[in-house]
Amino acid sequence: MTSVAEGSLVELKQRIASRQARIGIVGMGYVGLPLALLFSGERFRVTGFDIAADKVSTLNAGGSYIVRILPSMIQEAQKAGFRATADYSEIAEMDAVIICVPTPLNEYHEPDLSFVTGTVESIAPYIHAGQLIVLESTTYPGTTEEIVVPLLEKGNPSGLRVARTLEDAGVHVAFSPEREDPGNDTVARHDIPKVVGGCGQAAAELAAALYGTIFRRVVPVSSPSVAEMTKLLENIYRCVNIALVNELKQLCMRMGIDIHEVIDAAKTKPFGFQAFYPGPGLGGHCIPIDPFYLSWKAKQFDFHTRFIELAGEVNTAMPYFVIEQVASGLNEHAKAIKESKILVLGLAYKRDIDDLRESPSLTILELLREKGAAVFYNDPYFPTVGHGRHYALNMTNTPLENLGQYDAVVIVTDHSSYDYRAIVEQSQLVIDTRNATKGIDSPKIVRC
Repeated sequence: MTSVAEGSLVELKQRIASRQARIGIVGMGYVGLPLALLFSGERFRVTGFDIAADKVSTLNAGGSYIVRILPSMIQEAQKAGFRATADYSEIAEMDAVIICVPTPLNEYHEPDLSFVTGTVESIAPYIHAGQLIVLESTTYPGTTEEIVVPLLEKGNPSGLRVARTLEDAGVHVAFSPEREDPGNDTVARHDIPKVVGGCGQAAAELAAALYGTIFRRVVPVSSPSVAEMTKLLENIYRCVNIALVNELKQLCMRMGIDIHEVIDAAKTKPFGFQAFYPGPGLGGHCIPIDPFYLSWKAKQFDFHTRFIELAGEVNTAMPYFVIEQVASGLNEHAKAIKESKILVLGLAYKRDIDDLRESPSLTILELLREKGAAVFYNDPYFPTVGHGRHYALNMTNTPLENLGQYDAVVIVTDHSSYDYRAIVEQSQLVIDTRNATKGIDSPKIVRC
């Protein structure tokens, strides 16, 4: 005989398959908004939740605040029922709720889960039996089971519990790590496999069914903790390898060897090698942060992740290395950083995107200021830059003209819209941290 809980599970699967399920996505940022568009594209009725009133009003007016998401995409989603709201009471109307909020570090480089806990506490009073709650925010293993589940159970007035078995008539909870890569046009979002780990079989099945409507492959794992650790492994793998090439770059510079030529030669090997490239430091929400999330959690198990922490230290030090190279380049022109006029090209953490999160450009700007330089920036995606969790710049974009007036031009983000040959020709000195001037032979260039 089928239990009430099992019947509810079958019913929700049917609603998902028929696109009748209501989906709520909390956090209309770089992860949540693209996800909302994917579900809308599959004819789901999606409600986007965000506490930022300007985001809600922009979306409801058919506009966009993310460069790669055109207003026409929002308007097309609205035809399928997409709308945004700041009213969490509407969570009660959703069949599935996906949480996509930031998980930054605090000033002590420890996990800051305040956005997650605040969101869970806000939705807890409105959850109901048979509903699916999924956390997508990058975090340390154990977050879903140790923080999200207790807050959901504590915060709802009806005493609703998280379902653990097929017979439990509770709310279903799962973790599924986001795999957004802003600016990557080589892999369609539908083709990125989706990892899911549920608190019990029912949650895992529901999450797989839900994500299976928008991703061509779903990868179930045995628990939320496995899914949480999967995300950390993916990004720490990149962090460690980038730290390796950043350190080798510094050695190669002393030896008079071009690290980029070395990498290009090494990647011709058809097995056992994957190319990673050096730069001015790491940016984005995940790679600079994930090692610290894991190392913090590891200490609870009396384990010191020395190798991972060392990689984080190498990458964190790269903006300071860039400053050393600026000073060295200016010194060759009989100038000091102090009172030099310096233009930084690119604020975004990677090319051709409008994302400032953890960008090394911000650190480089602040360090140049501290050393007494007159600092300016140019970035086609940012007319202004104010202040954030780790910076207070309050600067305005400088037009890319009369480059000869600057004592140095520092390429930090290699946007494809820049004409690097013209930049070199017009500048007194170019500090290139991205190999953007590859193929240009000029004594003006310092590659670092």
